[in-house]
Amino acid sequence: MYQYDQYDQQMVDDRVTHYREQTRRYLAGELEEDRFRPLRLKNGLYIQRLAPMLRVAIPYGSLSSRQLRMLAHIARHYDKGYGHFTTRQNIQFNWPLLEEVPDILADLATVQMHAIQTSGNCIRNVTADQFSGATPDEFVDARPWCELIRQWSSFHPEFDWLPRKFKIAVNGSKLDRAATMVHDIGLDARRDANGDVVFDVKVGGGLGRTPVIASVIREGLPSQHLLTYLAAVMRVYNRYGRRDNKYKARIKILVRAMSPDGFRDRVEAEWAHLKDGLETLTPDEIERVHDRFVTPGFEQLEDRPAVLTTSLADDAEFARWHAHNVHAHQQPGYASVTLSLKRTGVAPGDATDVQMDAVADWADAYGHGEVRVTHEQNLILPHVRQQDLYVLWQAATRERLATANAGTLNDLICCPGGDFCSLANAKSIPIAEAIQQRFNDLDRLYDLGPIYLNISGCMNACGHHHVGHIGILGVDKKGQEFYQISIGGDATNNAAIAQILGPSFEREQVPDVIEQIIDLYVEQRREGEHFIDCVRRTGIEPFKERIYASPDQG
Repeated sequence: MYQYDQYDQQMVDDRVTHYREQTRRYLAGELEEDRFRPLRLKNGLYIQRLAPMLRVAIPYGSLSSRQLRMLAHIARHYDKGYGHFTTRQNIQFNWPLLEEVPDILADLATVQMHAIQTSGNCIRNVTADQFSGATPDEFVDARPWCELIRQWSSFHPEFDWLPRKFKIAVNGSKLDRAATMVHDIGLDARRDANGDVVFDVKVGGGLGRTPVIASVIREGLPSQHLLTYLAAVMRVYNRYGRRDNKYKARIKILVRAMSPDGFRDRVEAEWAHLKDGLETLTPDEIERVHDRFVTPGFEQLEDRPAVLTTSLADDAEFARWHAHNVHAHQQPGYASVTLSLKRTGVAPGDATDVQMDAVADWADAYGHGEVRVTHEQNLILPHVRQQDLYVLWQAATRERLATANAGTLNDLICCPGGDFCSLANAKSIPIAEAIQQRFNDLDRLYDLGPIYLNISGCMNACGHHHVGHIGILGVDKKGQEFYQISIGGDATNNAAIAQILGPSFEREQVPDVIEQIIDLYVEQRREGEHFIDCVRRTGIEPFKERIYASPDQG
């Protein structure tokens, strides 16, 4: 993992000092609300429906056990005993006191964490594949490149007041687990014929009110030019992006207005002035950051040792968990493990202080002291010896983190919705719980295969409903909460925006509608055909006909 140097630490410590004084002035009435608002947003502090909400950055989703223990400490001492892990691989605390936020930031700084640029019109937390550095389908470890982008973008004076927020994702594997096609900039890292790292650059993706799949504007960008090319993209956006209407200010709107080819031409013209300039990455700079990502001291172990084989044969519950929550690793004898934050009855993505402390302990005991946060709002132990899987499963079971539902319909994504967010049109968490209760039979879930269901409480799409195989969007209908259903979305290599089935439904109808969708899939699927492939083959019309056949629907 990356470790701060003296410059990094001083930068974060200074920000804490500045914000402490800004908060003191605001609370003393010396700083008006309009002047304080951009200052708190730049430090990750929102004012939500019921209380302030602090969003803490977890760069590319990587945490040390020490950092996770600090998050548990914050949940315990400053909040209500839990935190919420998000689709941006961050964590949110929903109940901090305004006057205590500077103390929280000071505590975070002691473990090399912060809340800088987790809000505001700036470059946000750079995200990556949660299995980076561990997955066998990896071409390039995305994390060092994410770190280079993080260092370059933090406090970058030219990009500090963008037209709107800006999100960058990096994928270095065969399977895109970073949703690069729905980011402002998505980067696919790979190796060329000479073995050198190059990037395919995608621009103009995004969700929200206008969901768009990104366009590839450059293939095979040499790694030394990564930052100069990103700077060229940012300059074009900063210069031409709309500031008169926040709903039309994202880069996806600009790319569409210029056309992808027209946007690329402007970027290439801008890049001509930046290429080989001061922001060109030197071999020494690339090596400096890569050296901070030390490969764990892996042992030379037998793959699938006898103790694992015996445990799988003797314990059916463990075997079920192993089949769904344990993932292949680059190193023989090791595995990556999903710790599910999707137990029915708990808001998806929530973890208590006790659970976070337990995961930190397991990371030290079994996982080389490292934890990852996923886009699906779960936690990952990326480097676990296969011989330790059974004892880890037993511990996770005791802490209720061993629900064997990874990749199933019940492993759903859900934003906080109207229970917390002041922007939401409807509640999301009760919908998630109702669906999980309806589909609580694991054998049935396994038979259905991989289905990604995403729920958002409003058009801001924090729950990524547009790219769910099944998407649910909360909408306001004359002051009442209704829910719009869509199907056919995908955030991976074959990225697609889901299609709306028709008129929205009342809250009580939603589980029945999902049941009808699933029943038709089971009727229509071919041998071994997954839900998303079935929808692509049949189209959405059969699903519309099934759901709206009754005059009561919609």
